[in-house]
Amino acid sequence: MTEITLRTLTGAALTDALDDLAHLRITVFHEWPYLYEGDMDYERNYLAKFAGSKGAVIIGAYDGDRLVGAATAAPLADHFDDFAGPFSKHGLKAEDFFYFGESVLLPEYRGHGIGVRFFEEREKAAQAEGFDRIVFCGVMRPDDHPMRPADYVPLDTFWRNRGYEKMDGIVCDFPWRDIGDGEETRKPMQFWSRTLAEDG
Repeated sequence: MTEITLRTLTGAALTDALDDLAHLRITVFHEWPYLYEGDMDYERNYLAKFAGSKGAVIIGAYDGDRLVGAATAAPLADHFDDFAGPFSKHGLKAEDFFYFGESVLLPEYRGHGIGVRFFEEREKAAQAEGFDRIVFCGVMRPDDHPMRPADYVPLDTFWRNRGYEKMDGIVCDFPWRDIGDGEETRKPMQFWSRTLAEDG
């Protein structure tokens, strides 16, 4: 594999990368477990909300000038209300959390530690914005789903090795169109969290 460069994108650089990020999301989230039947209209609406946050950041993985992977983050309170809603129901304030969005990487670049770097660089971004409480969420699919690959390994162990744990009872739901479906349906998303040490 060629050497991959990670770049932290904010401001105009972040805006310039949004269409490339959209294409990555459409490609990678087509896979299990998201099964996303993506289109650019949906992407531009979704990513405009993300990019409107002053604290938004993309960690881009580049092979030369080509974006081959990306991980996003922004304050949770700036994201869609669907994500923040479950926190208020449990007496938590969305304003206290930094939210890690997608982490997408083309298959041929996996297995080389880039996913770990995505977490490390977003944690640095969180601390730079004054946050020590991190959350993200992952889609919940039934084990007997007909499109579940026989060799699928959930990412739970990877996330726990990064110091994250499930937040009991903190589940949101968010709509997108599954492969083969004509309409969007809402899917449950389980939240995970970590509190960063003061020394990083």
